[in-house]
Amino acid sequence: MRSPIDHILLTLKTRGPQETLAIAQGLGVSRQAALQTLERLAADGLVGHATTRRGVGRPRRLWSLTEKAQTRFPDTHAQLTVEMLEAVREEFGEAGVERLIARRERAAEAAYATAMAPAKTLEARVARLADLRAAEGYMAEWSRLPDGGWLLVENHCPICAAAAACQGFCRAELALFQAALGDGARIERTDHILAGARRCAYRISRAA
Repeated sequence: MRSPIDHILLTLKTRGPQETLAIAQGLGVSRQAALQTLERLAADGLVGHATTRRGVGRPRRLWSLTEKAQTRFPDTHAQLTVEMLEAVREEFGEAGVERLIARRERAAEAAYATAMAPAKTLEARVARLADLRAAEGYMAEWSRLPDGGWLLVENHCPICAAAAACQGFCRAELALFQAALGDGARIERTDHILAGARRCAYRISRAA
């Protein structure tokens, strides 16, 4: 069972900024009890808040994670990966890095193709892709959009340091998704962690 602290951090990670009352309701505790925990997290530098006002009444606190809190979520072998990328770049140039990314992409495409085989509809493939990404540490989830499309969300990037050092990983990710979902899907990235968003999000629709 998650501790209240872990629950709050995960909620803010996956749902974005939240008011005190919403956090309290998620924990099943009083607003005052949630506030005390949030203030302890703030003292530790893990959360911060902005003050908002909605209509009449007292201003409300909107809580969010700090940069320090992001270190509580794993960035898989971050330093080692970045060092290896730099070593490949120094030894083989940018073309060598691109070959390395392409090789990784081919291996991932083959693995995803096998995992996707039982999914016969586009929605089933979106759901399966979200499951695969969640298993890899991306905190992925999906939902149906009102217009009949789908939204795939990755609340965490376990290779963020590597992606920051080499944008080719993000380009390869889009190509991987396209291969997994097939030619019948159209994919658009709408949020990007490296561009300052709190998550990566992809709008998926049927290709015209």
